[in-house]
Amino acid sequence: MIKVYGIKSCGSVKKALKFFKDNSIEYQFIDFKKEAVGCEKIDFWIDKVGIDKLFNNRGTKYRTLKLKELNLDDNGKREWLCKENMLIKRPVIELKNDVIVAFNEEVYKDKFLK
Repeated sequence: MIKVYGIKSCGSVKKALKFFKDNSIEYQFIDFKKEAVGCEKIDFWIDKVGIDKLFNNRGTKYRTLKLKELNLDDNGKREWLCKENMLIKRPVIELKNDVIVAFNEEVYKDKFLK
């Protein structure tokens, strides 16, 4: 089954969930605010998509924590992702051994509608 990780108030997550609903695709939703994702899962995602695709350096949490000032390297970004899931770019979609980050309707159509 498809797993969708994110928060319900996120616009990109809403678009992804609407896409799955509109196309009658079953999914399981995991809310970062209710269920923290550990380092093991984050390492799996990093292996699949890379740290820069997973780390959200444009969000509110990034700005409020003033992380730009820290000039983080990849290890620093990983540590922050492990302790602050709200820094993960959303949504994260898991399908079998594949990971997709963010919402892109064309990518979703290609992956889920064929």
